[in-house]
Amino acid sequence: MSRPETPLLVDAEADVRPSPQAAAGRRALLAHPALLMVGIVLASLNMRAALASVSPLVGEISAAFGLSSTASSLVTSVPVLFLGAGALVAPWLGRRFGAEPVLLAALVLLGVGILVRVLPSVYALYGGGVLVGTAIALLNVLMPGLIKRDFPDRAASMTSVYTGAMIAGATVVAAASVPLERALGGRWEASLAFWSLLAALAAVAWLPQVLIARGRTGHQARAAGPGAGTRAGAGPAGGSRAGAGPAGGPAARAGSVWRSALAWQVTLFMGLQSLWSYVLIAWMPTIFTDHGMSPGTAGVVFAFNNLIQVAGAFAVPLLAGHMRGQRPLVVLVTTLVAAGYTGLLVAPVQGAWLWSAVLGVGQGGAVGLALTLIVLRSGDAVTASRLSGMAQTVGYLLAAAGPLAAGAMHQATGSWTVPIALVLCVCAAALGIGLLAARDRKV
Repeated sequence: MSRPETPLLVDAEADVRPSPQAAAGRRALLAHPALLMVGIVLASLNMRAALASVSPLVGEISAAFGLSSTASSLVTSVPVLFLGAGALVAPWLGRRFGAEPVLLAALVLLGVGILVRVLPSVYALYGGGVLVGTAIALLNVLMPGLIKRDFPDRAASMTSVYTGAMIAGATVVAAASVPLERALGGRWEASLAFWSLLAALAAVAWLPQVLIARGRTGHQARAAGPGAGTRAGAGPAGGSRAGAGPAGGPAARAGSVWRSALAWQVTLFMGLQSLWSYVLIAWMPTIFTDHGMSPGTAGVVFAFNNLIQVAGAFAVPLLAGHMRGQRPLVVLVTTLVAAGYTGLLVAPVQGAWLWSAVLGVGQGGAVGLALTLIVLRSGDAVTASRLSGMAQTVGYLLAAAGPLAAGAMHQATGSWTVPIALVLCVCAAALGIGLLAARDRKV
């Protein structure tokens, strides 16, 4: 009787087949996944922390450099812009060097960017934002493919873990930024720089993954696709192509994501939900302080908003994983976000805690759903990685316009009414696009 076939391990980011030694090492690692889980969680904690640390301190940063509202919005818009630009190169870097080394390099780059951002120059402030955004982009793009590869049967639940950790990191940082500033001599620079230690800790925790990946020689043996000469599990005379399917294998299907209507629907939903979130990350504390709330209280309410997001980020992907189509969840999260923004429009201070909670559940659920749709709409790990790159490249380039446009509208009108009204239009568009992306189909 023939031996059962061992499940194939394909490098999701590199689109390659690992060497037998590397495959054996990865199977051993997944048999005791605590080390991998710690690395994923610590890396995820950093995926919003460097952005959330700025929002409660925007007033102090603007005063230090004499920035207008529009220029202040660039402090948060520049990193988001490079979340999109960095996502363009992330798949190539993953193919060239492998996911694990690139993720380690991203964590190091993130720590460096945080420190550059606090140098006494407005150019360093924006330049550090470029480094921070690029580093987070690499983490954002490569993580879904890595999870699809290493946890193929638990992709939805693992997406809950890493999105929950991502939001938890933002919560802690948002709550601690102002108290840290006070504890460190009233210097916003020291408060921002402190969070480079979190990036350093995650880099140390991720180092074992890089050492395990060093045995991989698969970068010289790519998974078969159309016209490929290497055939998996077969000698030169033939055999079936690796993971071959209806469209000529995962590599062929992954290469077509930019021509897929469903991929564009997933991408636009990712971008629209990112836009409404980054407007809040940039301006929520300022909206409260402009209506008379103290900066310390505004920072705490903002942290509460991030904390509540954890509930949505955990629950919605788990629900999505047990549903063939996710349309009810699209309606739920977009309605909650629209209701919260409406509250900020009519009674921002009086209902601050309520609006923060409603927005938090909607925001967390939306980002969890957007990331889960990338996995659920993908037929394999390679497609998940490519779709992740597409969704986050286009999505974050779209989202970067949000904080900048909101700041410019506020500066032009002297009010938050027009910016919030425009975001409500974004919610309506996200509802329509999301209903299409949530259909039970594959890219």
